[in-house]
Amino acid sequence: MTSPNDLSRRRMLAVAGAAALISGRAGAATEGPDTETTAWSAVAERAAGFDQLHAIVIRHRGEEVLAEAFRGPGLDRVANVKSVSKSIVALLTGIAIDRGELPGLDARLGDVAPRLIPSGADPQVPDITLGDLVTMRAGLERTSGPNYGAWVASRNWVADALSRPMVAEPGGRMLYSTGSFHVLGAVLAEATGDSLHAQARNRLARPLGIEIPPWTRDPQGRYLGGNEMAMSPRAMVRIGEMVRMGGTWQGERVVSEAWLDRSVEPVARSPWSGLGYGLGWFLGGRGARSYALARGYGGQVICVAPGLELTVAITSDPLQPARSAGYFGALMDLIEGPVMDAAA
Repeated sequence: MTSPNDLSRRRMLAVAGAAALISGRAGAATEGPDTETTAWSAVAERAAGFDQLHAIVIRHRGEEVLAEAFRGPGLDRVANVKSVSKSIVALLTGIAIDRGELPGLDARLGDVAPRLIPSGADPQVPDITLGDLVTMRAGLERTSGPNYGAWVASRNWVADALSRPMVAEPGGRMLYSTGSFHVLGAVLAEATGDSLHAQARNRLARPLGIEIPPWTRDPQGRYLGGNEMAMSPRAMVRIGEMVRMGGTWQGERVVSEAWLDRSVEPVARSPWSGLGYGLGWFLGGRGARSYALARGYGGQVICVAPGLELTVAITSDPLQPARSAGYFGALMDLIEGPVMDAAA
């Protein structure tokens, strides 16, 4: 479990060039480039052994040190990144708040998007905040897991998500639910006047020079918040690098550093993986090996470790599960072990 300020502190050190001291790079300089190349080759060899893994891209100190597509669409073609989408919607929320289009995380649903609230909803629903939604602590019954099929079969995904019974206090425990992020995406569309896809394209894809094509919409035409976005592994690693560099890309400000610092303050914990959770990002590791993680079904991953000047993007078969005690656990062993060892 990471401490509240580890990641933000490490990002500032990385940007300042001090992460080399933290991760012991002074000693690594004597090993020479052959040792480092061998370490990344060993990572590639181990990654190739996962039948479910499609592609892996790693950037270290801003340079691409590993890019391999063992199967699947490849490195530069889009793939379904599943719930990595939640971390993207969280970034878009931060951008909207930065622009003054939303007042902040404490803003209530009843104030910023009252027309989204269906009649008959629990009386507490109007008091759900943007912060509750982006941390998946809305308190409403989950729409993910066994409830997902019925939810996407409903006639109105936003109304269905907000009509579910309260099973916890808003702002209390984490209830992993794509419905929370779909409601958040609908709020973003209401507040900005632009669809979620238009925001992803204009506010993230365009400044980063990547592609985010249109994806699944609900019966009302709203883009699904929190699932089904598509992007290439190299696009994923650019998003991670932008986060690692404190919200800038090639000198252009994309999202504020203040938002990213707050994003990596853990406010909840996943009951399944045990990882902390901030504003749309899972959080783990310690010290220089602290990391923020975007995670999608099947083993889709963006991992950002500022203290090691490291960003990892992984795509996998989106049709197979990746449980914490199974394939996802194996991916984390790869990242926390050989990948971070090579970077350090």
